[in-house]
Amino acid sequence: MEIILTQDVANLGEKDDLVTVKTGYAVNYLIPKSYAKQATESAKKVLAENQRQQAHKAAKLRKEAEELAEKIKLKTFKVGAKTSTTGKIFGSVNTIQLAELLAKKGFEIDRKKISISQEIKEVGTYTATIKLLKGIKVDFDFEVISE
Repeated sequence: MEIILTQDVANLGEKDDLVTVKTGYAVNYLIPKSYAKQATESAKKVLAENQRQQAHKAAKLRKEAEELAEKIKLKTFKVGAKTSTTGKIFGSVNTIQLAELLAKKGFEIDRKKISISQEIKEVGTYTATIKLLKGIKVDFDFEVISE
């Protein structure tokens, strides 16, 4: 029996996948629990149209993310931190500070999408990574300076 998954099902497929399963599994488990719906001709047409529209939106989002990545690479960023006379930072620089810095420069990036590979405890130049979309990451350099 052909069905269209309405949500991700482990070991079977992801949402909007068209799969073939045994009739009993579909009728007694997947359809009553709203994990799937029967793949009628009209449902297949609706699915095809939805996938076409989603592909168009995804292409547009991908293009915007790539443009944003290029703009971020071109900018220079400086983070101010309170330091001792030897250059050690009191505390450390974290993703919240980087997100605020990016926001001041005009880039609204969620702090959860920013990752720093090492702990920042001294003045210097470091690299952070922003995951904009699946498959699109941008590395940017920032300098930690003494306030």
